[in-house]
Amino acid sequence: MVLCCARTVALLAVPLVTTACIGAEADEEPDELVAEAEGAVASTNSLFANRLGLNALTQTALTPLKLSQHALTWSSLDSSARAAIQNPGTDGALSRELVKYVVGCALKPNQSFSFSWTDSGGVVRTETYAGHLGMADWWAYGPLADAFYQRWISACLAARTNWYGVSVNLSMRGSQPSLDLASNEGSTYTKREGAFWGNLFSSTPHLRACYDSRFADHARSLKRDCAAGHLAADPATGATVAQACGPIALMGSCSTICDATSDSTYYYRCLDNPAISSWARTEVVITSFLPP
Repeated sequence: MVLCCARTVALLAVPLVTTACIGAEADEEPDELVAEAEGAVASTNSLFANRLGLNALTQTALTPLKLSQHALTWSSLDSSARAAIQNPGTDGALSRELVKYVVGCALKPNQSFSFSWTDSGGVVRTETYAGHLGMADWWAYGPLADAFYQRWISACLAARTNWYGVSVNLSMRGSQPSLDLASNEGSTYTKREGAFWGNLFSSTPHLRACYDSRFADHARSLKRDCAAGHLAADPATGATVAQACGPIALMGSCSTICDATSDSTYYYRCLDNPAISSWARTEVVITSFLPP
C-alpha cells in the first residue's frame, strides 16, 4: 500500500517522550490528502514527531487508549473525548490529528468520521476524516479491545511518523490484506527503509523500529529518519547521535532482529523487545519501502 508521509509525532500520547520535533507548529492542521500513486491509495502519511509525545504531558488531549474504549464514531464518544477533540487550543489540534490518522489506518475508504468544532475566533469548523486502509473497519461499531488489531493500528501510526513533518511517498507492506502490493508498487518503491511495531493502546504503550542498513542514508536524504533515528549533535559531547522520533524506540538493524519473507517483500516478524528477550517475537509488523 502506497502512502504519503507528511507529519506526526505528538499524537500518540505515550508517557515516554520528551523529544521535540522540527517543522510545523503543534497547532497546525495536518496536510490534506495527496493524489493516488500507481493505483494505490495515497494519503497523508507523516505524523509530526512531537505529536506522539505532547499528549502525555497534558490533561485535556485525547489519548489512543481513551479513543479505543469507544466505537470510532462521533456519536459513540463520551463527553470528555468530544471535549478534547473540540478544544480550540493546541491540545485540540493534537487530538484532531490523532483521530485523523487513526481513522485513515483503521477505517475503509467508504467510512468516515465527522464532527464540528469552534475555533478560538468563534468560527465553526466542520471536519470529515476519511478511512483508507481498513485495518479495523469494525471499530466503527464497537471498542478496539483486541490487542492484535491495536498493534496493527499502532504500527500503521508509527510508520506514518516523520521527524520533519514533510510529505514523503512510501510503500507500507505487511501480512494484512490492505497492505498488499498494488500494480507497479514493488518496482517503484525499491529501497527498504525498515520496520515498525508496538502497541500504543496498552497499559504500557510502546513503539519500536529497526532499519535496513543498506538504505539508511537514502532514507535520511528523503527526510525519513524514524527507522534509523534522526542524526544530531549531542549537546554535551558534540558527538553525532541518533535521536528517536518521539516514543519510537530505536532497535538497530532489522537484519539482526527480524525475519523477511522469502522474496523480501516485507519483514513478517521481529523480536518484540530485544532488550528483554531474544526469542519473544511479534508478527504484527509493517515494513516501509521508499522510492530510489
